[in-house]
Formats: sequence, structure tokens, C-alpha cells
Amino acid sequence: MYKKPLFVLSYVAFYLLMNSLSSAGDSPLQLAVFRSNVTPPIGHPMTGGYNNPVKSIEDQLEAKGVVLLDHDARYVLCAVDWCGLSNTAYAMFRDKIAEAAKTEASHVAVQCLHVHTAVLADGFGHAMLQKTKLPIAMQDEAFLERVTDRLAREVRKSLGRLHPFDQIGIGQAKVDRVASSRRVMIDGKLHTRMSSARSAELRNLPEGVIDPMVKTITFANGGKPLVRLHYYATHPQSFYGDGRVSSDVPGFARKALEREEKIPQIYFTGCAGNIALGKYNDGTPEARAPLIARLLAGMKAACVATSWHPAESIVWRTTPLRLPLRNDESYNPEKQSKILNDSNARASRRLEAAEYLAFAKRIDEPILLSSLQIGRVHIVNLPGEPFVEYQLFAQRLLPDGFVAVAGYGEYGPVYICTERAFEEGGYEPTEAMAAPRSEVLLQKAIRKLLGL
Repeated sequence: MYKKPLFVLSYVAFYLLMNSLSSAGDSPLQLAVFRSNVTPPIGHPMTGGYNNPVKSIEDQLEAKGVVLLDHDARYVLCAVDWCGLSNTAYAMFRDKIAEAAKTEASHVAVQCLHVHTAVLADGFGHAMLQKTKLPIAMQDEAFLERVTDRLAREVRKSLGRLHPFDQIGIGQAKVDRVASSRRVMIDGKLHTRMSSARSAELRNLPEGVIDPMVKTITFANGGKPLVRLHYYATHPQSFYGDGRVSSDVPGFARKALEREEKIPQIYFTGCAGNIALGKYNDGTPEARAPLIARLLAGMKAACVATSWHPAESIVWRTTPLRLPLRNDESYNPEKQSKILNDSNARASRRLEAAEYLAFAKRIDEPILLSSLQIGRVHIVNLPGEPFVEYQLFAQRLLPDGFVAVAGYGEYGPVYICTERAFEEGGYEPTEAMAAPRSEVLLQKAIRKLLGL
């Protein structure tokens, strides 16, 4: 199992390192872009790994990010084309990136896109499953070590390509016919519409509450864009479960825009716990191309709509979040422990039990949330699968600001529902690891991340 490395840097070595890096330009604000291949090999477990090993590679998965420097302080934003990273698996990515970037782990935000044609890694859950009489693999630990070592090398190499930036651009545009609510209430009855809907009746339901805007943040120097960050809230999967590795809708859109603009494009999935493609996706492979095209059109429109502002100093905020453990008739430690160790139980139930017990194991250890502010631009990094209402809440708090929100950081809590969702019932509150009362806690954390 991954253990956090000891990182010791003498004052003299640190001083010399800072001086060497500052030579990249006169500006106190600098950035470096990195990318690394995180594609799992054939046979590696994917999301729901008990019966879904990798059979083919449709396209390469990447971890892409940016190291931002403000004088001697440095911060990292990283997006990974995986489904999720929990517990020690998340810590492995974060800590190795921090060591490579020569910064603190608390200055690193790692978010997944939540594609289901990829890996879901949980260090605690995997270890628990391996100790049972009938082990189930969630990930290959040796692969995890290799892929994070490779990522760390790319982060380290990127520091040799530091570039000053003096402008930050902000733009947003509506994305047409991509996102839709998974939870549609009509006359007091809850209708659930997932990532795809074969039923025309489900597709004809209203779009529901979503955030229709893609928000794009561009770092530039002397009017020349250096990298763009895109934020949009929807479950990204079109079709999956066939053993095919793919970065799916956002990955293909991102890569197309990068080929066109010839500058790095990084995509973050927003608060999409209750948002998916179902209204506009019948689950066929043919439905994917129009979804990619419409998301790409929105991203391009956001780029065109960009307004430019002087880049100010970076403010990085962190706050701990302790979510209450679900402990009721359906989810409680005793019951889930029995399921975990029951060789006759369905593999899917044993996997869910491991995820729950892994979250319970670290329940007293808070999840560290982070945000980055440059002037009126705020980037908020959240864990799990938060409902879109949290993203809309953050934006309402700063109506004169530009607030972009990324979900799918530390994935341990899975769904972070609203109180209303628990009252309504349905899929997400049934699967949530965190109990009701989470809403007020996450809202309080968001206020702190926005400096309020």
C-alpha cells in the first residue's frame, strides 16, 4: 500500500532552487503545463473492475495540469482522465505531484473527469478486498506506482519550461443539448434518467436544473494564450461497460480544440452528481459524436467570448471538510463488513461495501478542500460527486465574480447530496456514503474557499 514519502529539503537547497526557477522570467507570475499518459494496460480493472477489465484502447488517457508560481509560492491544478481516486490512491497522486513540483501537498488539487471507460482506484477499499477469502481487484498496485512515478517525472520536467504570464482571460458560453438532470420531479413523483436513456419517454422529460454554461479560464502573456482551463458540469459518459478505454465526450472535445488552437486545453468536470447526458443520449455509439460536437462548440464559444484582465497575485485557500458517515439500516459498518466478507454475495455489492468501509476508515480524517483566486476569478475544488446545486450556490455567493467549480477530487464520499434529495429518495441518496447533514457542511466550506 502507498505510504506518504518523506520530503526534506534544506533551507540552502530550497533557496538555490527558488533562484534557479525565478530566472524563467521577470514576472513574479509564472506557469508550466504538464501532461502524462495514464492509460491502463489490457486486463487492468476498470470502473466496476470485478467484471470489466480493459479489453481495448480507443484513445490514450492523460493527466494534464498546470503549475502556477507566484514569487516563491507554487500551486498545482491537475485533471485526470479517470473515474475516481479515493483515499491512499488519491494521496499517491497528490503527494507525488507535490514532491515533483517542490510544493506542499495542500497546494495540489487533483480532480478526475469521472469517465466510466477508465480506472476507479481506492487504496483502502482495494486492500480490504484483498484480505477476504475471495479477493476482488480494484486496481493493480504496481501499475499505480508506475503511472504516478511517470506523472511526477513529467511535472518535474515541466519546471524547466516555466513561462511568465501577465493576463487572465475569462469566458463562458451555453452548451446546447448536452447536460440534463438525472432527477426530474413531476407532480411529486421522481423520475430517474441516467447517462443514457433508451426510452423516448425519459428523453422527453424536461431538462431539469443544470448549469448550462461552460466556463473557460485562459492564462496568457503579452496577449498570447498559454493554456486554457474548461469547467462544465455533467457526467461525461456516452456508452461504456464494453472494456473499452476512452476519455469519452469531454476528452475528444478537448483534444479536438487542442489540435485546432495548438495550445494546451485542460478540462474539469464540475458538480455533476445529479447531472448526465441522458436526455440527449440514447446510449448508442452513434449518439456520441453529436454530443462531442455540441460540447466542443460551447468550449469554442467560451474562448471567443474571453475578456482579458491583468493577472494579479494568487490567493490559495484550503479548508477541512468532515462529512458524517452514513449509518442506517442500509449502510452501516456491521452490515457492510458482513457483505465484504461474504463470498456468496454479488461482486458489485462487495465492491460497494469496500468503498463504504474505506470511507468509514478515514471518517475522522478531514478531506482538505482548496480554491485558487486571481482577482475576481475563483476556482473551487470539491470532493466526491457533489450535486450541481453546490456549484450554483458558489456562483450565487459571488455574483460579480467568475466562479468555476471542479468536482471529483477525493472520491471517498461518492455522492454529496442535498437535504432535499434525501427527502425525495432515489438512486443518488441511496448510494451516498455521507449522511444527511452534509449540505450545510459543504456550503460552509464553500463560503470559506471563496473568502467569505
